[in-house]
Amino acid sequence: MRYWPVTLLLLSSLVAGLSAADDHPFESPSQVDPKGGEDSKALVDLWQLFQEAELEDPRIQIAHAQSEGGRWREREALGQLLPQLNASGAFNRSLQDNEVTRDVYNGERYALTLSQTLYDPETWHNYRRFSDLALQRKAEYEVAQEEATIDLVERYFSSLAAEDELELVSAELRATERNLDRVQSLYARQLALITDVLEISSRVDALRAAEIRARSDIEVSREALSELVGRTINERLKRIGDQTPFVLLTQGREYWVEHAMGSSPVLQARRSAVDAAQAALKMARGGHAPKASLSLSGQRSDIGYENSNLANRTDTYVASLGVQVPIFSGGSVSARVAAGHADLMAAEYEFEQARRQVIREVRSAYYAAEAGVSKIAASRKALLSSQRAREAAERAFGYGVMNAVDVLNATKEEYMARRDLLKAQYDFVMSNMVLRRWSGTLIRSDVHEVNKWLVAPTLEGSVSRAGL
Repeated sequence: MRYWPVTLLLLSSLVAGLSAADDHPFESPSQVDPKGGEDSKALVDLWQLFQEAELEDPRIQIAHAQSEGGRWREREALGQLLPQLNASGAFNRSLQDNEVTRDVYNGERYALTLSQTLYDPETWHNYRRFSDLALQRKAEYEVAQEEATIDLVERYFSSLAAEDELELVSAELRATERNLDRVQSLYARQLALITDVLEISSRVDALRAAEIRARSDIEVSREALSELVGRTINERLKRIGDQTPFVLLTQGREYWVEHAMGSSPVLQARRSAVDAAQAALKMARGGHAPKASLSLSGQRSDIGYENSNLANRTDTYVASLGVQVPIFSGGSVSARVAAGHADLMAAEYEFEQARRQVIREVRSAYYAAEAGVSKIAASRKALLSSQRAREAAERAFGYGVMNAVDVLNATKEEYMARRDLLKAQYDFVMSNMVLRRWSGTLIRSDVHEVNKWLVAPTLEGSVSRAGL
């Protein structure tokens, strides 16, 4: 019975420390400034950053410029199939000197020529090639937009996760420091063991190091976001609200795979590349085919043959039908055909590689999204269990069957459960976005829909609102 006063004193001190920590268990990320300064009250959400990134992300701008270039190259190739009209003019001043006379005279010549290709397989298939390349560039632009969108969403939630980590570590550190002070006080009165003091001191040191890392991670994640929007982001970030509908997908796995086969811009780009390679091969084979063209020209001149004398003005009109039949070009055409065939094979293999990748990515994202709901539910139960375990550890400590370190371990497990729940929520959102990206259904409204799940951080902190 002589140990009961000591036990009761330890229990009251520990419970007082935990209660003090629970009064303000978590600081909102908006109140935690990794630089130690005063945070701005401004808020920014995913939709705002997405709109900025659309205009500022260099990857999107590069892909857009390449798409525009492909469209104009297609128009350039089309121009080779259309009529060609050329005008020319010349003004001559001639000096003719011979044994009899020395004459100086002026002469003029004007010409207008209209030509039209009638049959030229090379020119036609060249146009088809650039047409397919333009479609490829357009699809690659869509791919770049989707990649940039997924990257932005991932970096946004990585920033939230970094702030969550700082919240959790800081809260655990405050609780552990309070209890270290009390255990040291008890040890000074010979009411606690030195091993408890040393273990809790070690825990405090580890948490301080983790807090430094967490602050650094926030800076790094903010810089990653700033890279995409082209400016420094100092505003607070909106966070996932507690009313977010984490629900299962209504369509099955094969629905998304089938949809991806017809809608994925990755496959559309590779398919257009195959079509362009086929057109290039046909263009190369056209080097063996004859060519026919029609030409109409008119000329007015008062210059004699080889400018030899000044002649009467003459108008000349010519209509000509030209045929060119290639016979031998040193083997260059055959080599170009062989190279085109190899390029076509490579394009087909690249398409098959992309097809397999899309199927794998769609199925993986579907499995992750499907498991995400169950993982969130399991994480909620794990958090509830860890809370009960911590409460049981506190009671056990009161009966003398657990020491202070055991109670702190139970508290640490509770913080870890909170961290796992937040991560499960972020992973669920990312899995859904990735699934839509690879299946070719990711559009701007999807980002706007996810943005509806975000709310302004409250003074109670995002982690304390995570769930429970």
